[in-house]
Amino acid sequence: MTGRDRFRVVILGAGPTGMTAAILLARRDIPVLVLDRWPTVYPQPRAVHIDDEVYRILAGLGVADAFAEVSRPARGLRLLDRDLEVLAEFQRGTAAGRHGFPEANMFDQPELEGILRDRMAAHPQITFQGGREVTAVRQDADGVTVTCTDLATGDPATCRGSYMLGCDGANSLVRTAIGATMRDLKFDQRWLVIDVATKVDLRQWEGVHQVCDPQRAATYMRVGDTRYRWEFQLLPGESAADYQDSDELLPLLAPWVGGVPADELEPVRIAEYTFRAQVADRWRDRRIFLLGDAAHLTPPFIGQGMGAGLRDAANLSWKLAAVLRGILPEAALDTYQAEREPHARIMIRRAKAMGIAMTRGGRFGMLLRRRIAPRLMRFPGFSDFVLDSRTPALRRTALVARRRPGRGLAGTLCPNAPIGDGLRVDDIAAGRFTIVAATAPTREQRDRIDRRGALFVGAEPGSALHAWLRRGRAAAVLVRPDGAVARTGRDVAELCAALPDLGRTGSPT
Repeated sequence: MTGRDRFRVVILGAGPTGMTAAILLARRDIPVLVLDRWPTVYPQPRAVHIDDEVYRILAGLGVADAFAEVSRPARGLRLLDRDLEVLAEFQRGTAAGRHGFPEANMFDQPELEGILRDRMAAHPQITFQGGREVTAVRQDADGVTVTCTDLATGDPATCRGSYMLGCDGANSLVRTAIGATMRDLKFDQRWLVIDVATKVDLRQWEGVHQVCDPQRAATYMRVGDTRYRWEFQLLPGESAADYQDSDELLPLLAPWVGGVPADELEPVRIAEYTFRAQVADRWRDRRIFLLGDAAHLTPPFIGQGMGAGLRDAANLSWKLAAVLRGILPEAALDTYQAEREPHARIMIRRAKAMGIAMTRGGRFGMLLRRRIAPRLMRFPGFSDFVLDSRTPALRRTALVARRRPGRGLAGTLCPNAPIGDGLRVDDIAAGRFTIVAATAPTREQRDRIDRRGALFVGAEPGSALHAWLRRGRAAAVLVRPDGAVARTGRDVAELCAALPDLGRTGSPT
């Protein structure tokens, strides 16, 4: 890299968020440089869960089949007391949901990152530079200059891009560079995270187990065919160093592993994590953006940490590509934080509430959980509420025309519904603006849709799309490239008229 090199976008951080953003931009013919201090995939497991909405983002990267080979559907949630007696069980099926994928999926993060690295390497618009430590970021009216050091040689280098995405994690250098700070949402707990590999089947229920104990809350889940994850809340004065020896570790795991010998349980990672709830006060400074953990931190209790970063990348990438191609005005980028921050805050509050329900209240809280939890399953619709993977609608912005807050389809995700011949909506929409309606467009309307690089999808009577429109009391909807409904309309003509204002982003390659 030299000062003469110019990329349209420079991305700091080659974790799942940074790689997702890079691939989505590259598929729209935007040259991208990705920098990371690790030359290869970071080997330690971290995230282990995504829902079907995030799986749909992975599918948009072209890696759905590869991810299916390394993931497994989860069968729901069990709430347990300190003696591991079941307080409540919420069972989930493993069939594809409304987006075409299982609603809860377990995986090992290094395997996913390997898939994304391979995908990046196959795209000519992506340049990856590993073993680079970024030391300075400076922007001006025309772009962003990044200074870094080659960790192998110590040589300095600079590069320049029109925009920069800070996907560099909780201790983000980019966040510091733009003067953003984290706002505390008042959740701070220390947990021990244990990942174990074994060929022995532990014969536990194939879902997530939450131990609701104010003294030693815990989580257990099977991550893969041979991988298992435990999380235990640390007591005051404890640390991960207290559990590095099998004599200390096995008593924690014994209720789950039975009589499996210690030499058949291979510890992959034993680490201490502080679970926090925080959101950056601003996610953008002119040409620099924050994504993923650089912008927000969530407790892991509902499995939305990594997914939030992928949602950031999906929301921003098509807008940034459209701005760089002169299709959308630069002001459209203001919708990124306006849409994503409220969504992230809601999901963080949900995770925080789950954490509090598991761990707070002392003896009284435990007695209350024993009384209430078994009754929850008897409430009509409560199990569906607990297991529903749908996340909130986006707020009203220049790219989301919501008429009435909390009502209507605008801001929600259009389902990736079957449309015949084994295809789903995303298979033919391919990242374009799409009008979905029960009535076909006229020839003139179809010509206008084609000229704008958009697409029409018919919602046939009796189809899942038609039922979705009816439930949302909409005759027609305009769907954005990221799958969110931009606006609803009385008919196709109304939405055709809106297309020139929203422009087009072109078809991904």
